Amino acid sequence: MANNNGSRNVAFLIIILLAAIAMAIAFLPSVNSNVQESMEAINGTSTSVASTEAHTIFDTLVYCRSIHILAMLLLGFGFLMVFVRGHGYSTITATLLVVSISVPVYMLIKSFVGEEPAVNIEALLWGEFAAASLLIAIGAPLGRLKMDQFVLMAVLFTVIYLVNETLILDSGLKCFEGFQDTGGSVVIHAFGAYFGLGVVATTMKKFEDGPQCETDSTSNQFSLLGSFILWVFWPSFTSAIAAPERVVLTAINTVFALAGASIATYVFSKLIRGKLDVEDIANAALAGGVAIGSTCDIANPGSSLLIGIAAGALSTLGYSVIAPKVCNLIKGLDTCGVHNLHGMPGLLGGICAIFVAQAADVTGFSISAQILAMIVTVAIAFVGGRITGLIIGLMGRKEIPYSDEDEFILEE
Repeated sequence: MANNNGSRNVAFLIIILLAAIAMAIAFLPSVNSNVQESMEAINGTSTSVASTEAHTIFDTLVYCRSIHILAMLLLGFGFLMVFVRGHGYSTITATLLVVSISVPVYMLIKSFVGEEPAVNIEALLWGEFAAASLLIAIGAPLGRLKMDQFVLMAVLFTVIYLVNETLILDSGLKCFEGFQDTGGSVVIHAFGAYFGLGVVATTMKKFEDGPQCETDSTSNQFSLLGSFILWVFWPSFTSAIAAPERVVLTAINTVFALAGASIATYVFSKLIRGKLDVEDIANAALAGGVAIGSTCDIANPGSSLLIGIAAGALSTLGYSVIAPKVCNLIKGLDTCGVHNLHGMPGLLGGICAIFVAQAADVTGFSISAQILAMIVTVAIAFVGGRITGLIIGLMGRKEIPYSDEDEFILEE
C-alpha cells in the first residue's frame, strides 16, 4: 500500500520551478555577455581566444576527469551516505538535487562577477568542486532535514562557498598570496565540513528527543560501494586543475595517500575497538585523499604515504573517540561524521603543506598565508552554516527523522 501522507509546499515548489526557468534564461547568450563570449570561444568564432589543436586535446582530457568527478558526486557520495537505514531514497534524491542546483548556480554567479569564461570545462570543474563541498556539508545534518530544506541549503551554501573561494583564491589580497591547496583540502573539504557543523549547531535542538540514526547490513554494504567508487576516482579529483606535467605525479601521490589511510584505518580500528568497524573502513580509508589535496602536485610518494597514514589514523580516532566530544561541544549530531573524514583531515592537509612546500622549495609559498587562509575558511564556513541553519529552520522540521516515510510513496 502506498503512503501518501506527505505534505506539499506548493508555493515553494513553484518558486523553485520559476527560479530554474529564470536561471536558464540568464544563461542565454542574448542575455549574458559572458556566456556569449564563451560560446564564441567554444565554436571557434572568437577573435580573442585562439582555438588550437593542443588546447582542444587538453580540454578533452580535462573533460574526462570532470566526468569522473560527477561519478564521485552522484555515485560515490550518494551511496556513501545511504548507511542510514530507511533513509536511502531521501539520501540519493538529496544528492541528485543539490548537485543539480549547485553546479549551474555556481557557474551563473561566476558569469556575472568573474572575468573568466563562464561556459568552459574549467568553469564546470570549479562548479563540481562547489557541489562536492556541498555534499560534504549536507552529510552533517543528513536525516534531519526535509527535501525542501536541502534545496534551499544548496543555494545558500553555493553563494557562501563562492564568497570564501573568491576571497582566498581570486581576490588578489597579499595576505593570501602563497596559499597552497591544489586539491582543495582546505577550501573544499574543510569548508564543507565546518559549514555542515554550523548547520547542525543551529538546527539539532529540534531533534533531541526524536528517533536515532540506525544502520543495517544492506545499508552499510551500499555505503562501502560508495566509498570504493570515491577511492577509484579520487586521483581525477586532485589532478583536475593540476598542471599537465604534474598530473601523473598527482595521481600517484593520491593513490599512495589513499593506500596509507586504508592501512592505518585497518590498524587503528582494530587497536581501538578490538574488531573492525564498517564505519571506519567506509570513511576513514578515504581520509588520505582529503589530506593529500593541499600538496597533491608537489609532494613525493613517500611523503604522500606518510600523510595518508596520519590522516587515516586521525580519522579513525575521530570516529571512535573524538566525535562524541565534538557533538557535545556544538550540541548536535554529525550524522556522517564529516568532521572526522573531511574537517580534521582537511586541516591536516593544510598543515602538512607548510612542511611539504618548504621541502619542495615551492616558489612564493607563504606560511602566514597558509595559516590565515585556513582560519578564515573555517570561520566563514561555520558562521555561514549557522546562518543557513537559522534560515532553513524557518521552514519547519522533518516529520520523521532518518526515514523516507514522510517524503516518498513507499510500497509495503
